[in-house]
Amino acid sequence: MGKKQLWMVIAALIMLNCLTLVFFLSKVNEASGVLANEEAVATVGKVTISRQDWLNELEARYGKDVLKEMIDQRVIEEMAAKYKIKISDQEVEREFRMLQTTNHSFSQKNIKNEKKWKEQIRASLLLEELLTKDVVVSNKELKSYYAKNKSLFNVPTFYHISHIIVKTKKEAEKASKELSQGSSFSALAMERSIEEFSANEGGDIGYISEEDERYPKPYIETAKKLKKGTYSKPIKVEQGYALLKLEGKINGKNYSYDEVKEEIRRQIALEQMKSPASAATFWDEAKVDWFYGSNNKSN
Repeated sequence: MGKKQLWMVIAALIMLNCLTLVFFLSKVNEASGVLANEEAVATVGKVTISRQDWLNELEARYGKDVLKEMIDQRVIEEMAAKYKIKISDQEVEREFRMLQTTNHSFSQKNIKNEKKWKEQIRASLLLEELLTKDVVVSNKELKSYYAKNKSLFNVPTFYHISHIIVKTKKEAEKASKELSQGSSFSALAMERSIEEFSANEGGDIGYISEEDERYPKPYIETAKKLKKGTYSKPIKVEQGYALLKLEGKINGKNYSYDEVKEEIRRQIALEQMKSPASAATFWDEAKVDWFYGSNNKSN
C-alpha cells in the first residue's frame, strides 16, 4: 500500500465514520419510541418522508460498508493487542504532517477533525505492521531504499494560507481597511473574492511550499514575512490584487534513516504482497461473525 493509497483509505474511513455517526445517532432517536420513527424529515407537496424511511435507506445504501469498517477497526485493535504491536506517537505525527502538506483540501474545516484523522492513521499503520510483522528486510536493502528515495523523507516548510483576490488595487485597499477595523478575513473572502473555489472555503487554499507551482512566487515570499493570524498588504497577481493571511506553518524536517527505517520496511514488504492490504486477512483469526454472513468479507 503506497502512501497515496494509505491517505485515500484514511479519507474513506473518515467518510464512513461520518456516515456511522449519522446512522447510529438516528438509531438512538429511534429507540426513544415509535413517534420518533414517524417524525417527518422532509415533505414534498403532500408526500412525507419519515425518519424511519430515511433510516431504512441509509442502512440499505451504507449499512454493510459502515458495519464492515467498524469490524475492521475492532479486528485491528484485537490483533495488535494479541501480537503486542504498537505505533508510536512520533510515527502518527509524521504521517499526519505528511497528510496535511500533501492533501491540498486539508483546510481549517478539516483540521477540526485532527483527533479522528490521527486515530485513522494509527489504525492504518497498525494494519500495515500486522500484515508485515513476519517479514524480514535486510539493513542493506533498507538503506538502499532510503538512499534512492531520500527526497520522500525531506519535508519542506509549508505555509497554510488563505487569500482574497479582487480585481483592482482600490478594492484590495478597501478590504484591507475593513480587516484592520476587525472584519473577518473568511467572511470577506466569501463575499468579495473573485476566486470562487477558495472563496467558498473562506479563502482557505491549504498548505503550500516553495516547490508548489499552483500559486505565484510572491505568495511564499509574503508568507515568510507574516506571523500566524496576520495578513498582508495588497500584492499584484495575474487576476488582480491579493490579500494573504497566514493560518499556520509546518516547519520543514529531514527525517533520518533511523526515524523512518520501520516505515521503509513496511513499505518494501507491502509492495511484495500479492493480496490487497486488508484487515479481512485477520477475520478468521479474530472469529468474526456478522449480519451479512461469516464468510462474506467483500464490499
